[in-house]
Amino acid sequence: MQFQDEGYIINLRRHGEKSLILTMLTKKHGKLVGYAKNCLTKKNLAIYQLGNQVAIDAYARLEENMWSLKVELLAPGTVNFMSDVRKMSALAALCSLCQEALPEGDNLERFYYYIDSFFNLINEDNWLTHYCFFEFYLLEYLGVGLDLTECSATGTTENLRYVSPKTGKAVCAEAGEPYKNRLFAYPDFIIRQNYTPTEAEITDLLRLTEFFLYKNFFQTHGLKFPENRANLLTNLGLTSF
Repeated sequence: MQFQDEGYIINLRRHGEKSLILTMLTKKHGKLVGYAKNCLTKKNLAIYQLGNQVAIDAYARLEENMWSLKVELLAPGTVNFMSDVRKMSALAALCSLCQEALPEGDNLERFYYYIDSFFNLINEDNWLTHYCFFEFYLLEYLGVGLDLTECSATGTTENLRYVSPKTGKAVCAEAGEPYKNRLFAYPDFIIRQNYTPTEAEITDLLRLTEFFLYKNFFQTHGLKFPENRANLLTNLGLTSF
């Protein structure tokens, strides 16, 4: 079995002195784990870094064998993160969430677009917005997406303002007003595809996605919530909102 693909390195683990076990998010084959033999040379060291975009040639004799990988650098994404602590924190959170939550070998389909956008647009002023879209649609990909189409109390599709932590459903302003301190803010900028939200809106969104990722996926499956994601709001300096 053999195939070619491209994607981003999200985890590296040494195997012996010169080899690596790599985890990548790929365009056509989803999360891929494989073995890169004798790759840690001075010439190749810069290739094997978190966030780098690479071309992959994967080979395995049998379906149950680990993939043997040959990797070629397409874009040195690591350099876009190293000089900015906030960007490094977001990269670490994304890599940890994907490493722990995504199954191996499933085609990511439309969800790959949000991963690709985060890496490709990391130097834009609104780079953190693209990270928010990644987390919101990660919920959908994992099958625990929110129901935000209408108010769960009244059925109206107008003036949706909140999200219930119990049901993951939208609540309109009128029905939610008495309980607003116990509800999450409605992710209006995500639904309307607005890529210039305020920092307060970004903070509200990341609080919402953190809660539902933990409650509806990690806790349900008995998995430890990644520390890099648990500390993200603090590392981004957004806890005051």
